Amino acid sequence: MKTNFSLLFYMKKPKNYLKGVAPIYLRITVNGLRSEITTGRSCEPLRWNSGVGRANGNKEEIKSLNTYLDHLQIKVYEAHSQLIEADEVITAEHLRNKFQGKTEKQITLIEVFKDHNYKMESLVGSEFSKGTAERYPTSLKHTLDFLKWKYDVEDIEIRKIDYTFISEYDYYLRSVRKCANNSTVKYLKNFGKIIRIGLSNGWLTVNPFLNYKPKIKKIDRVYLNPEEIQLITEKKMATERLTYVRDIFLFSCYTGLSYIDVKNLRKTDIINGIDGEKWISIKRQKTNVPSRIPLLLTASTLLNQYHDNPICLNNGMIFPVLSNQKMDSYCAPVKVA
Repeated sequence: MKTNFSLLFYMKKPKNYLKGVAPIYLRITVNGLRSEITTGRSCEPLRWNSGVGRANGNKEEIKSLNTYLDHLQIKVYEAHSQLIEADEVITAEHLRNKFQGKTEKQITLIEVFKDHNYKMESLVGSEFSKGTAERYPTSLKHTLDFLKWKYDVEDIEIRKIDYTFISEYDYYLRSVRKCANNSTVKYLKNFGKIIRIGLSNGWLTVNPFLNYKPKIKKIDRVYLNPEEIQLITEKKMATERLTYVRDIFLFSCYTGLSYIDVKNLRKTDIINGIDGEKWISIKRQKTNVPSRIPLLLTASTLLNQYHDNPICLNNGMIFPVLSNQKMDSYCAPVKVA
């Protein structure tokens, strides 16, 4: 990326200045952003030429000062060239540190990702829902696997993330991970939040997603008819866990609740309505909107089957819901041909 770079020597009088010499500073400007350094030298204001950033005069001390400033200017240009050759991000602060010989700690992608996930997890319940927070550990794992697959590394400097990286990550998710289009787009959307953190902090200067234009494809969902639901209800399950999965799936069908809302459903969420019937009273996790749902006989029958379940008695939940990944993996045997 081309950078606009300039430097300027200027005199800055202290607030309490009355007379005598004043200090000379060096200002480095990169793409409009400044960083200033004291040169450690000073000069009589009447001898300072602000137009050329040097002192006027033929005295030996003036010549020595100007030679010193010339030397500093050369050193800054050398530092600028070194950053270009190393293909490093050039900012005013980075250039100043290079000129002064300071070693900067390079910010890495996984470091930023893990810090984000830790902070998000600590804010679950106040700023984020548990479901939202759970997306990012999965996205982090995919990112780690991609780095190993493509670059054979465990981490990478965040400044090195570019469009090619994003394009290759997209390919990896679709080909190696076998993710469908919408899943790929969602994973990269999560990854994009980490990139925005890098951009906001100046660790990246160009948005690698700038020319990445994926689209969520509309999916025509297929719904089960009453006969198919009845077949699932009557199907004999080979294991207790498969029975759990089948019953939780049916309960979702009868109530319209999502996986996470069923997982979070507690016995205290079942109330008596003004009609004398049982109702579910909860806040939906995704929208945080209060919801009241009548508990139909079919759903109530499933609920009663787990009234004395040891797992439910221990945690106060309605159902012994497995993790989302295990629920998905166990769904296949539940299907009815």
